Amino acid sequence: KLTSLWPTLANLGLAPSASMDNLAFSDSLEAACEGVFLVQESAPENLELKRSLHAQIDAAAAPETIIASSSSGLLPSEIQSATQHPERMLIGHPFNPVYLLPLVELVGGEQTAPQTIETAKAFYASLGMQPLVVRKEIEGYLSDRLQEALWREALHLVNDDVATTAELDAAIIYGPGLRWAFMGTCLTFHLAGGESGMRHMLEQFGPALKLPWTKLQAPELTDSLIDKMVTGTAEQAGAQTIEDLETLRDQCLIDIMQALSRYQTGAGALIRPQAAATVSDGPTRNDGHPS
Repeated sequence: KLTSLWPTLANLGLAPSASMDNLAFSDSLEAACEGVFLVQESAPENLELKRSLHAQIDAAAAPETIIASSSSGLLPSEIQSATQHPERMLIGHPFNPVYLLPLVELVGGEQTAPQTIETAKAFYASLGMQPLVVRKEIEGYLSDRLQEALWREALHLVNDDVATTAELDAAIIYGPGLRWAFMGTCLTFHLAGGESGMRHMLEQFGPALKLPWTKLQAPELTDSLIDKMVTGTAEQAGAQTIEDLETLRDQCLIDIMQALSRYQTGAGALIRPQAAATVSDGPTRNDGHPS
């Protein structure tokens, strides 16, 4: 498996010292924990199994070793309670394929030391990953909760014969999925509000959240929630104006579809080769992107 994946990693860019010869394999937990900076446990999503493994890892690893779990939803407090040194344990949840996707969610438990999170954050960042610290300890963390909401609704739609799985995927691939890749959900809706941003968007479309479209319950749209959404998206936008965001959105959409067109997949399959060449060969801005 590693041999087949190595060329892909090389195409992304590897450190000069990167080599498969640097990898070592062991069937001994104690040997695997010896002299390492961080242990990444990636056992099946079973609480008792993870508790048992972490107790063993905690006993075998040096005191300064950080112990992370790849759990996708378990509470770190429930795992670390089986260890003698819970302050060094946290969740480091990556996303498949781990060798390509940069996101890793960091979740501390009740006894996790703040320094453990900061050190782990710096470590993952040094690998070229994008660490995201989850502010509160909750099941499912952040990304999987968002995916779960979409997945739950998709199951309802299929179960009720409203759409097929292919139709649901098309609804994402050719629409919001392209925007989500570079702008996320909240900033996209901030942009939808025009010059007044998120506040106008919520005032105009907020009542629609109460429409019985989905099987999910919507939260009460309180002043506090509106303010949080407005403040959050304003911070995301920073000094960028709506015009700036529109330009960014449009250019990113072009670039993403251009990239997909090379493989004639998703929205890229809709771009004719001539059009693709025209866009990529067109005038460029100072940063080298098509204008």
